[in-house]
Amino acid sequence: MAEPSAAGRDPGAVSAFVESFAAQLVEAGMPRMPARVFVALLASDAGAMTSAELGEQLQVSPAAVSGAVRYLAQQHMVSREREPGSRRERYRVHSNQWYEALTNRDAVIKRWERALREGVDGLGAETPAGRRLAETLAFFEFIDGELMEVMERWRAHRDKTFGQG
Repeated sequence: MAEPSAAGRDPGAVSAFVESFAAQLVEAGMPRMPARVFVALLASDAGAMTSAELGEQLQVSPAAVSGAVRYLAQQHMVSREREPGSRRERYRVHSNQWYEALTNRDAVIKRWERALREGVDGLGAETPAGRRLAETLAFFEFIDGELMEVMERWRAHRDKTFGQG
């Protein structure tokens, strides 16, 4: 059995959690390495680690960490910050990362809606394909509206439960 860390945590238990939750994210469609990096950051007490720290914990190369961080930053799931007085970057996951990731999907959904409207117009609303695209468009419009309402309720719930965030 591994020795507890300075924070009183068993590194083996942390590693098992990282791999287990990362596997769940992979099953849901996230690429494997970004999932592992994300969960390692999520499970770290500081919520931030350097590339070297991530590589050591996950037993992967700096290039693997770099690619994973690039993907996660594009998804608005982590941010990069410079260590004071150093050229090294730390990668940080924020307590509201799920909120940010979902909220930033709004722009993607809006682009899909525009493309679907063009598709309905181009194919004809009365054709079978046009009706299928119109239903898909209606779905995304519905999700878009519901997501905004859910996020508002989440903000209120989070503030009530955890204090102003």
